[in-house]
Amino acid sequence: MTNNDVLRRLRYTFGYTDSKMISFFKSAGVEVTRAEVSDWLKADEDESFVELEDKMLAVFLNGLIVDKRGKKEGSQPEPETFLNNNDVLKKLKIAFELKSEDIIELYQIAGKQVSKHELSAFLRRPTQPQYRELMDQYLRNFLYGLQLKYK
Repeated sequence: MTNNDVLRRLRYTFGYTDSKMISFFKSAGVEVTRAEVSDWLKADEDESFVELEDKMLAVFLNGLIVDKRGKKEGSQPEPETFLNNNDVLKKLKIAFELKSEDIIELYQIAGKQVSKHELSAFLRRPTQPQYRELMDQYLRNFLYGLQLKYK
């Protein structure tokens, strides 16, 4: 999945306006314009489509966490320059205060069976031997489960 797909799906699922999305970026310390947000949300075939970089998706997700859970005391975390599907899942888990059981339920709603052990492997650090890379279809199903539950 592309970063733009993730952004589009989150916007659709929760009905975020351009202003709300801009506020997420601002909460994480980055100013973006309505035109930038609009270009990131356009269809891939559109001539004014702009690819969303990993760092900007990380900023958006950090802002979502701040919006949902409040600002962390002390210095704010620096946005990652490289983001993979596992990182996106972890950040969404934090933002929406999801427990493992909640995530498994979202997968079930989307018609995908995921065991607790499998989910645990997705949430581990890449240096741990049990770590498993979260493939696009798993992230897609997770976002679809969010959509079915919250839309």
